[in-house]
Amino acid sequence: MNTPPSPPAAERTGGSSIRSSVRIGALAPLTRPGWFEAGQHLIAGLELAVREVNGAGGIGGRPLELVVRDTAADPQRAAAAVDELAGMGVAALAGEYHSVVARAAAARAEALGLPFLCSSAVLDALTDQPTEWVARLAPAQSHGWRIYADFLLGAGHNRVAVAAQPSVYWASGTRILRDCLAARGGTVIELDMGELDPAAVCDRLVEHRATALLLLTGHPEPAVSIVKSVRHDQRLAEILIGAPAGQPEFTEWAKSLGDDGAAIPFLRYLPERLGPLGARVETALRERLGEAPSFVAFEGYDTVTVLAEVLRSHGVDRARIAESWPRVAVEGTRGQIQFSRTPGISVWQWAWTPVQVVDRDPAAPDRFRILHAG
Repeated sequence: MNTPPSPPAAERTGGSSIRSSVRIGALAPLTRPGWFEAGQHLIAGLELAVREVNGAGGIGGRPLELVVRDTAADPQRAAAAVDELAGMGVAALAGEYHSVVARAAAARAEALGLPFLCSSAVLDALTDQPTEWVARLAPAQSHGWRIYADFLLGAGHNRVAVAAQPSVYWASGTRILRDCLAARGGTVIELDMGELDPAAVCDRLVEHRATALLLLTGHPEPAVSIVKSVRHDQRLAEILIGAPAGQPEFTEWAKSLGDDGAAIPFLRYLPERLGPLGARVETALRERLGEAPSFVAFEGYDTVTVLAEVLRSHGVDRARIAESWPRVAVEGTRGQIQFSRTPGISVWQWAWTPVQVVDRDPAAPDRFRILHAG
């Protein structure tokens, strides 16, 4: 492991004032084309945990400081932000929601020798080669999407269409679903959203006799338009629409689609019941956000909880932080967090956070129903 210089004990900020803070860099999509609502929830969780850490004395008496950068779902912008944050002397990097963006950030963090605890991105190949510098809280895509495939097959759906846009993330998800369904006699039908409009999607669903359509597309568009077209096509009254990547988790989905956005199953990384810590954090996040927190907000909180414990135990030296991943044992909002080397995963992985398949209840779209758990 190459050993980069550690961040300075004191940083000069704002004129002549000196603040002896421990800095963590935070990446999140806060503007379009990123899923900005996910970014807002992620930052809310990060900030809540920082406030609580500082209320309990900080890191060895020094305040913990979060330095936030908006990635806007742009890998190049994220890589540039990592360069900037590393130069500012952050002890570690946290956050990011979009997998392709997190992959770019992870590559740059590894090159600079900057520890990165990824909060939300799930792409299995977060780095090209195994690395000591990156750890992850979210479950790998292969784990969560296999659980989603189990849900589909258990509900009797073995002819599944995917409306997909070009992306490493969507292609990986399609491959996972195809392998899982094929092993049990199912079929995945690919619909290229670079060539089809929503009306043509409906025609293809009828032509292929699909019983389920999965949205592997950007949000709000073209996902919202596809849902509206399918919902209002009488030929497709019985078809299941799904969104494994989690678009229906956020209130923007409900506002865009109303009743049409209900009964669309997606993956969520929460236990059936939160423990005392999770329940307390849920209440605080609800007050902070003005709405029910998504699983992404809990991921943010847990990220800082882990990093704070590492910083207290191992100091702010970047190499020592990266070396500490296998020794982490921290109580998070969704269970005990520990990292291990998982076959096929290139980073230190929490295996596994709880996984649910849920949807918005058609009788009360603000309420979620748990359909399956893995």
